[in-house]
Amino acid sequence: MSRAKCRIIFACLLVSMCSIAAVAQNKGKLQIYFIDVEGGQSTLFVAPTGESLLIDTGWPGSNGRDAERIVAAAKKAGINKIDYVLLTHFHVDHVGGVSQLVDRIPVGTFIDHGSNRETDEFTVKGYEAYQKILASGKYKHIVLKPGDVLPIKGIQAVVVSADGNLIDHALPGGGQENVSCKLTETRAADPSENARSLGVLISFGNLRILDLGDLTWAKEMQLMCPINKLGHVNILVVSHHGLFQSSSPALVDAIHPQVAIMDNGEKKGGSRATLETLKKVPGLETLWQLHYSEEGGQADNTQDAFIANLQGPDKGNDIELTASEEGSFSVLNSRTGESKSYAAK
Repeated sequence: MSRAKCRIIFACLLVSMCSIAAVAQNKGKLQIYFIDVEGGQSTLFVAPTGESLLIDTGWPGSNGRDAERIVAAAKKAGINKIDYVLLTHFHVDHVGGVSQLVDRIPVGTFIDHGSNRETDEFTVKGYEAYQKILASGKYKHIVLKPGDVLPIKGIQAVVVSADGNLIDHALPGGGQENVSCKLTETRAADPSENARSLGVLISFGNLRILDLGDLTWAKEMQLMCPINKLGHVNILVVSHHGLFQSSSPALVDAIHPQVAIMDNGEKKGGSRATLETLKKVPGLETLWQLHYSEEGGQADNTQDAFIANLQGPDKGNDIELTASEEGSFSVLNSRTGESKSYAAK
């Protein structure tokens, strides 16, 4: 056997051993990978049961860049299939990667909010490509509405928004009057797919994680006013990549997250207004960003230690979170290899 072949075999064995070690180390814990898809969204949840949930698939094109990064995250987590793919809405930076993803890793079930009603050319094209995948008959398909619970085992994921509709009752931990509503400006309704985002509140024991996709300002206020229906959240996936059309104080102040994680790109998302809002959130310990925000500049970006990709050529670094059921968790910046631990709250 040639030396080249020996090196390849050794490398494959090393990768397999690392995956097995990672699974053993994280047994009984929830793993979350915030994948860099350059200002789109893609977040992988792997429950202690081994079942997995991917929220959104990033962009199409770029020689399958986003799909490859998702597969790389799956390998880190020690899984070789994705049980559920939830598409928050049908904008191309969320649904665009579906076709390339299914060519690279097995997928069990797709979840969405129903039909697309937006006429934008790129949205229609992305939706039609997704419908073609569903029409193949190879995948299960579920349409969910507010109040429904995802079928994934090991975590509980409750739908709080879908297709422009919102939960009509407070979830456990919610129900308080939201004093931030009176301090938040009102904005006109958003007619786009963003306002139809399928948002979920995910619970793992005492840990609570909120991902509302690209839900925009007016819908946030409908969800949170006059009553805070959600209560406290430990981890906020910052809505809409940190763009100023979302992240109203009525939402972010009321849920007072312990940590916020923003899936922005260098030139998309991370609006100065949102960064300034997040700085003022009561009780927020850390803002993590997938990218340095060009708009935010030195004044408003979080500390470099909490940014996965600094200015310059994109390296595709992710942010990785490992959580225990009692509510403690740690967040790792794959760029630096450094992590920060958070106590249960």
